[in-house]
Amino acid sequence: MITAGDFKNGVTIEYDGKVCQIVEFQHVKPGKGAAFVRTKLKDIVNGGVVETSFRPTEKFPTAHIDRKDMQYLYSDGDLFNFMDVETYDQIALSKEDIGDSLKFVKENEMVKICSYKGNVFAVEPPLFVELQITDTEPGFKGDTATGATKPATVETGAVVNVPLFVNQEDVIKIDTRTGEYLSRV
Repeated sequence: MITAGDFKNGVTIEYDGKVCQIVEFQHVKPGKGAAFVRTKLKDIVNGGVVETSFRPTEKFPTAHIDRKDMQYLYSDGDLFNFMDVETYDQIALSKEDIGDSLKFVKENEMVKICSYKGNVFAVEPPLFVELQITDTEPGFKGDTATGATKPATVETGAVVNVPLFVNQEDVIKIDTRTGEYLSRV
């Protein structure tokens, strides 16, 4: 159990029958009345954010989120298959469980599978990936003055905006949280 007075960013609690992560909190001591804790809670299953206030003495059960490193093996229609590299156990997750979190992940790469009480709710790709460009328009000399970008398709099928000097067959580094081009490799 954790009290509202002990809240920290990133702590996961059970609130209103949901598993929520504390995104932001603020201890407020008004001139009149009792102190309270103003928080922003993010529902980790569906992603919704709720702002609410608590008394500092209110208690909540902490929610333990399991993050396990697993290897993404392959997709089989609507199912995505993962393997635990320590025990060689395999699990298959549906497209609804995955969302678009694998759009920058190649087969045989490591990802983190997030679960709560055995129910998988998210797949976290690595923060940065290196992918080869399979299709893009050629850049022209002299077009770089404006810092313009062009769309490029990478080997996983995702489309990324890249600078004009990047060519087809180049390997680029991508931030998977934002989907932005970082550099050529």
